Amino acid sequence: MPIQEQSEAVENRKNTEPSPPAARSKVGFVSLGCPKNLVDSEVMMGMLTQAGAELTQHAEDADVIVVNTCSFIASAQQESVNTILEMARHKTGGRAQKLVVAGCLVERFRDEIRKNIPEVDAVVGTGELEKILAAAGIERRTAPPDSPFIILGSRPEGDVRAQKGRFSRDAWDGAIADLPNYLYDDRTPRVLATPRHTAYIKIAEGCDHPCSFCIIPQLRGKFRSRRFESVIAEAERLARGGVREITLIGQDTTCYGEDFGLKEGLAILLEKLAAIKDLRWIRFLYAYPNKITGRLLETIAAHENICSYIDVPLQHASPSALKRMKRGGGAELFLRSIEKMRRTIPGVTLRTSFIVGFPGESEKEFEELCEFVRESQFDWLGAFGYSDQEGAGAFGLEDKLSSREIEQRRKHLMQVQRAISKKKKKTLVGRDFELLLEGRSEETELLFEGRTPMHAPEIDGKVFVNEFPDGVEPRAGEFYKAQITAAHDYDLVAKIM
Repeated sequence: MPIQEQSEAVENRKNTEPSPPAARSKVGFVSLGCPKNLVDSEVMMGMLTQAGAELTQHAEDADVIVVNTCSFIASAQQESVNTILEMARHKTGGRAQKLVVAGCLVERFRDEIRKNIPEVDAVVGTGELEKILAAAGIERRTAPPDSPFIILGSRPEGDVRAQKGRFSRDAWDGAIADLPNYLYDDRTPRVLATPRHTAYIKIAEGCDHPCSFCIIPQLRGKFRSRRFESVIAEAERLARGGVREITLIGQDTTCYGEDFGLKEGLAILLEKLAAIKDLRWIRFLYAYPNKITGRLLETIAAHENICSYIDVPLQHASPSALKRMKRGGGAELFLRSIEKMRRTIPGVTLRTSFIVGFPGESEKEFEELCEFVRESQFDWLGAFGYSDQEGAGAFGLEDKLSSREIEQRRKHLMQVQRAISKKKKKTLVGRDFELLLEGRSEETELLFEGRTPMHAPEIDGKVFVNEFPDGVEPRAGEFYKAQITAAHDYDLVAKIM
């Protein structure tokens, strides 16, 4: 057929046949930082998927890349910048057309990101997640449904590459409220990036505490709780979808409901969640020390599916250091509180974190902290070197310690804790626990990994499983009875019974 006739035939078909649907844009995410940031990524992925976009885990397939950044401390900022620059390098040599930067780094350095990294096409702050569609250049194909859908799957592996393209600045106003005020609810679409059996629920956003080392209130706004019914509805839907472990998160979960005038809000919420039939494990993270009430402890103790696990970041133990941090309290008060926790909840697992090298931290204050750690005998402990943050109250304090001294103190404190952890882990050998199997070990294909109620997702030590009964097929996401057979400094070895 001559070329002219071919053209006419094609044109006739165009007039009589429906046009093929446009290809779906493929979007890839790199989510950095804490679980609260991960939930933001899941929400943005849900919005994009609901609008017709397709998510991809593979670098070479991405049309759009979104980097959701962290800006809590200097190392997190550097990791965020490095990741953005890595994606920007790939933008000129890959397939993607847009590079979007989201999250906490945007709240701090919005103008600098745009000015210094011209490959970035759009920015989305923590308070404007709903703008992700415009930022990614995705047009909604259909009206949003009455209720969100949730895609359950594994966390995406690998990173995402991008290619040259430009987002129209005219279509992006870049405006941001004085303080972020966005808060997702049970009707917001989410795509879970965690394994099918576990999920986070953010029950509140923002923070009202005046801690002098922290800029979270500037990055995430004032404290605001989600509606009680909204949290329950989301938990019920997750359970129907196969989730068996729920971890409640917020900058301070123990303040939940206070902005509604609700007393004991977290305890009431936990009681309702415990009644959801298919939830096997429920826990919460980030408890403020003076907000852990007797009723909250009794609620944990009364329900089998609420993990006997309390994460209470104390930050320091010296009263003078805590006063400069604008935290209050001290070793004596904390020890009384810990004793009450252990008395009310036998066998409770306690986790905390400390900041070492805070401005003005004397040798005496640091030794107070070390002695407190020896007395308190925490099951899990994290130590972080003080990070100077412009805009935080501590930024203007004098008597700053050198980075070398800060790191020496951090290592020393972790040596103290390592000895404690090793001793405590040895006492677990021979004991039986419920174990959630996570899958093959990342370290070797010969072992599986799992967690007990003592292990929060991603942050605590591991349980390596090296023995199964004959005829038992290991299945990730299933619960098993396990016996601890060996212990290391932080990790355990177990066999399935």
